[in-house]
Amino acid sequence: MKPSPGALALKYLFILLACAVVLYPLLWMVTMAFKPYPEWTTVAGLTWLPQDPTWQNFEFIFYGRAEGLVVSLDRTITGPLIASLVTSVCGTALAVVSGTLASYAVVRFGLAQSLPLSVLQLRLFPPLAVMIPVMVMWAFIGAVDTWWGLSLIYGIVTLPFAFWLMKTFFEEVPVEIEDAARVSGCSYWRVFYRITLPIVKPGLATCALFVFILNWSDYLLALMLTQKEWVTLPVYMATLTSAMGGQMYGMKAALGVIAAIPPVVFGLMIQKHLVRGLTFGALKQ
Repeated sequence: MKPSPGALALKYLFILLACAVVLYPLLWMVTMAFKPYPEWTTVAGLTWLPQDPTWQNFEFIFYGRAEGLVVSLDRTITGPLIASLVTSVCGTALAVVSGTLASYAVVRFGLAQSLPLSVLQLRLFPPLAVMIPVMVMWAFIGAVDTWWGLSLIYGIVTLPFAFWLMKTFFEEVPVEIEDAARVSGCSYWRVFYRITLPIVKPGLATCALFVFILNWSDYLLALMLTQKEWVTLPVYMATLTSAMGGQMYGMKAALGVIAAIPPVVFGLMIQKHLVRGLTFGALKQ
């Protein structure tokens, strides 16, 4: 049945409103990042577009100082940016690899049938409830304020998400395909690596993107497990805010623009797999 023009108009109106709600903060952040100091304060009045575009905000967070500003930073964005990239990538790799192997073993071989529920319990507790024991444990093994300590906790915390997502994808792969490969002489590992894994590649890419975003945007774990050597971008942004009394909105907007680049680039790299991964298993036989 063809929808009426009024229904179509209402549908597109809701879509436009949803896009406006999502895009408005992003556009405001981008424009704020290029405004000089007088334009992001109430002195000259706020405007939508920068009247005198400048790179001053980016210069300030990269070099710790900028022309026309009397304040300076003790820490630039370089260290926190590297720390976020290293820990997020390593934590994502740990969670995705472990979750993929564990979910395949549960789906195909029926091993550890209680594992899905046990893994899910890791997400039932709020992170703050287990952070004190984790901090004591990490201090005992010397993992506080280290890249591998933060990467390890990132992998552990996001493992349930990767496990359950990949479990759903593996359940949609017909077992007859793997049986045919094993009849032809393929080992279990070869079937997994050469047959099953390429089929679920879109789902694997989607899982990696979502886990990376979770690790990249984390604040609580990094705040409690880092001190000065491996401070990540979210913690650095909070430090910048407190150091400037909550007034350096242009610098915070510039930092937000830079922090948004890696997830966007990662999403563009796997774009051809993303849509298929999000809809993987939507159609049942």
